[in-house]
Amino acid sequence: MKLNKVTVDDINVKGKKVLVRCDFNVPLKDGVITNDNRITAALPTIKKLIEDGGKVILCSHLGKPKNGPEEKFSLAPVAVRLSELLGKDVVFANDDEVVGDNAKKAVAEMNDGDVVLLQNTRFRKEETKNLEPFSSELASLAEVFVMDAFGSAHRAHCSTAGVTDHIKTTAVGYLMQKEINYLGNAVENPVRPFVAILGGAKVADKLNVISNLLEKCDTLIIGGGMAYTFLKAQGKEVGLSLVDDTKIDYCKEMMDKAEKLGKKLLLPVDTTVAAGFPDPIDAPIDVEVVDADSIPADMEGLDIGPKTKELFADAVKTAKTVVWNGPMGVFENPILAKGTIAVAQALADTDATTIIGGGDSAAAVIQLGYADKMSHISTGGGASLEYLEGKTLPGIAVIGDK
Repeated sequence: MKLNKVTVDDINVKGKKVLVRCDFNVPLKDGVITNDNRITAALPTIKKLIEDGGKVILCSHLGKPKNGPEEKFSLAPVAVRLSELLGKDVVFANDDEVVGDNAKKAVAEMNDGDVVLLQNTRFRKEETKNLEPFSSELASLAEVFVMDAFGSAHRAHCSTAGVTDHIKTTAVGYLMQKEINYLGNAVENPVRPFVAILGGAKVADKLNVISNLLEKCDTLIIGGGMAYTFLKAQGKEVGLSLVDDTKIDYCKEMMDKAEKLGKKLLLPVDTTVAAGFPDPIDAPIDVEVVDADSIPADMEGLDIGPKTKELFADAVKTAKTVVWNGPMGVFENPILAKGTIAVAQALADTDATTIIGGGDSAAAVIQLGYADKMSHISTGGGASLEYLEGKTLPGIAVIGDK
């Protein structure tokens, strides 16, 4: 299944009004943007549409406004930052109802290559429920729809899916295309050997991901908090480590499945333990390393140990494709980040295609300084996970195939 969507390179937008769904859900503190990564990530698509003479109308959500418009979730600061980055004026259409008089006037006055930013799409209650009349109101502004918000592609909202009921010319932007090429195709037709690494706290969050990846990969590595439920399922003593007792049988099933499919399933052989979780999270902490089958009853596993770091790194060395989702331990603490660093280092040292599946693992790789060593870091948290589960994402499904 090679995903083959119409892209911004395949369409002619000259003189046309183009509605672009971006992901401008940036962190704000007192009205100031503290990290503009998501804005810079959207620039290649926006610049392409400007250069091609389109009239570029941008929309996005920001935060979770509860009951309609809230000033603190206004996209006004994004318009200011976008103007700086594009080196041209971005008109902010400030309408509480998003498609109001300001938006209609701003769009009516556009010349080719102009840029307008609409107000937060979630200021409309219909947005998250994908209801009319918001979809048709948004669609009424444009003749072409470009989806470039992968982080919202797993949600069927008015601005990600509903508008395509009314706009027939659709395409994905460069950011979406990259996600589809890397994430989608890594899972559907990987260059082998394909190694998948899963971490993070809870097995429950990754149930379908574990099952789906076992069918696709050659080796599945499990670390992080979720490993202790697997270790317990093997009958090992895990002390005070994080365990989901309701998922013990599931873990047994997955270990059987791996065996039946002839896949390698690697679990930690040693673990870094402490008397409890660090508080605050980055506080100094006394740790020791024990074998995975002899965790003391009064201790909690918080990172993989040195032997496991070697085991996991060795598995990566022969890989041609690696997908990693979820840290190996409490990476926010320097003492408990060693396992996550070791995996990041192993990925940095390989020639394989390395794909970081969003969320905490993306944060860890960026925070630990390995970002430029990875082939691709996904911009979606929930969207990446659903993609790795093998689900069809509504925001991709609605875009026309080539």
